[in-house]
Amino acid sequence: MKDDPVIRLFLQTAQVIEERLEAALVEVDLSVAKYSALKQLAAADAPLSLSDMAARLVCVRSNVSQLVDRLEADGLVRRVEDPRDRRCVRAALTDLGRERQAAGERRLESVRDQIVEILSEVDRGALERALERLR
Repeated sequence: MKDDPVIRLFLQTAQVIEERLEAALVEVDLSVAKYSALKQLAAADAPLSLSDMAARLVCVRSNVSQLVDRLEADGLVRRVEDPRDRRCVRAALTDLGRERQAAGERRLESVRDQIVEILSEVDRGALERALERLR
């Protein structure tokens, strides 16, 4: 495939934004995957089955199981039984998990504000039109 400078710029921009988000979360000892899982649990305001988490995170259940293992090892999540189905395991946010999710959210808001300020110089209309044409 021929290297195109416009496509390269879009990909590099996306990569830099992703790196900034990752770096912000590292400051609160989270990854994007861990933060996303904690965010889903906080939004649900109740323990979620691993299948529900997989659907919300758009990934396979085995990946969520491994992610919950890591979150549990960090003390951010605990596994609880489903009162209606003993075969089902749910993930519940711990107090530390709720604190860490909130800290991650604050860091991401800060980065988002920085990015929006930087990109406010760009003609957003042109970006929106380009995206619409690509869709």
